[in-house]
Amino acid sequence: MKKKLIIYVCLLFGASLQGIAMSLFLFPHSIPSGGAAGIAILINHWFHLSLGFSLWLANIVFLLFALKYFGYTWTIRTIISVATTSTIVSILTSQFVHPHVHILVDLAAGSLFFGIGVGLLIRAGASSGGMVIPALMIASYKKWSPGKVMMGINLFIFLLTAFVIDYKIVIYAIICQFFSTNIIDFIYTLKFQNISFLNANWRKR
Repeated sequence: MKKKLIIYVCLLFGASLQGIAMSLFLFPHSIPSGGAAGIAILINHWFHLSLGFSLWLANIVFLLFALKYFGYTWTIRTIISVATTSTIVSILTSQFVHPHVHILVDLAAGSLFFGIGVGLLIRAGASSGGMVIPALMIASYKKWSPGKVMMGINLFIFLLTAFVIDYKIVIYAIICQFFSTNIIDFIYTLKFQNISFLNANWRKR
């Protein structure tokens, strides 16, 4: 019982950090934190749907793939993660006015919170959804670090977002990915001496 409690606390905390990073620091500048976030920004731009709902739409297809490859437990935890992140994004983007802060400050804070959040989600046996799912599949098959694989997959989405909205976005997005993926990989490989069940084994179970 204590084991599950710690796992789900990490899960909710990681998803909350991810939502805060997106809504307060990255989305106000149209900076995608990843591929799914980039798709959500494009959906919001094209169809004027809320960012939280757009984030849900961007994750649906990948969750179907996750069910077969990672199993029910991992997928259910990821659904909880996506639901928590989307809810926080919806609340913060609609209820709070974003203060005028320099974009580099927001970029640094967003990268930090996003990297810690996603790292905790992976260690809790879940993910942030979206492009993290194929990234973990490729990382598992090729024995590569998930952070670096995720950055490679996201580049195409970043380029599309930059083409549609603003070319500067791709530069900020790459900077965000560079720092956040290194934080993800650090937490991914971090050894928890007293919490051994928070391992990085997210294969089907």
